Amino acid sequence: MKAAHRTAPAWARRRSTLRALACGCTVLLLSSCTTDSLMNLRPEVDVGTSTAAIQPAYVAPPAALPPAAIPSAPVEVATIPPEPVETFATPPAPVEVTALPSAPVVQPEAPPAPVQAAVMPSSPAQPEAAPQTRGLQTLVPSNPMMVAYPRLDRPAEPSASVPADEIACRNDLKRLGVTFQDLAPIRDGPTCGIDHPVKVSAIGSVKMKPAATLSCRMAATFARWTRKELVPTARWKYLSGVKTIHQGSSYSCRRIARSRTPSQHSVGNALDVMRIELNNGRDIDVRKPGWFSFRQRSFLNNVRADGCDYFTTVLGPGYNYDHRNHFHFDIMPRKNGYVACK
Repeated sequence: MKAAHRTAPAWARRRSTLRALACGCTVLLLSSCTTDSLMNLRPEVDVGTSTAAIQPAYVAPPAALPPAAIPSAPVEVATIPPEPVETFATPPAPVEVTALPSAPVVQPEAPPAPVQAAVMPSSPAQPEAAPQTRGLQTLVPSNPMMVAYPRLDRPAEPSASVPADEIACRNDLKRLGVTFQDLAPIRDGPTCGIDHPVKVSAIGSVKMKPAATLSCRMAATFARWTRKELVPTARWKYLSGVKTIHQGSSYSCRRIARSRTPSQHSVGNALDVMRIELNNGRDIDVRKPGWFSFRQRSFLNNVRADGCDYFTTVLGPGYNYDHRNHFHFDIMPRKNGYVACK
């Protein structure tokens, strides 16, 4: 046996020695460890509301005592004494109220009875316009809607005195075959009115629609131009006489457009011609004709040129936008015999 023990190899002896040492170390470690050291080996965790790994322990609330078990303390209620009521030895004197006198009731006045005025029928070709207002109107020099309305003109009184020049002018109208009516003086303000107006309804066989309210001098000038220039030109160009002159503005209280100068319409010295109706049924519009209306253009050019020999102002289509649809004739006095023919 001794011989076999001696013949054991060296590496076997070393392995047995290492086993013995390992067992001894294990025994020593287990004997020195405690429960606290084992708890310290657990990893740390978050304790937030959304990342906690460990749920908190539930603690039950204490049991509530029944009501009978809780002794109630006596409650003292304080009473408030009532306030003493003050009594009067004598009743207060009554207060006298003085009544104010009532205001007299004012009965409303009865409205005046409506006055019915006779209105002259207007031409079917001219639209009705609003009644004229007093004072100058800032309008275009020739607005047919201002004067084509039926004006309620008062006839002249038989006893009214007429100057000699007005009597001579009326005799001239009669020689020219003018159908007219004497009117009462028109006074619409410091710059508007006609002292001795006339109302022209026809020049010979040529009718005026609507009837034009003019000064006598303007009526005579227009009648002379109609008989000597307008009617012959129509016969030459259209082989027909003139039936009706459709006017758009005679007397009208207003200013020249874009100025403070009173228009010649405001004194009855101006007349606007919108269209000319011939006996053969042709209706010649004063507006600028087309390129191929050679006869109409020639007729209107003669009307404009011939008018410059009778009137001091002749304005028509082509002069400006305000005169695009009519001829304006007036006898405004100018220095050195100047005539505005445009």
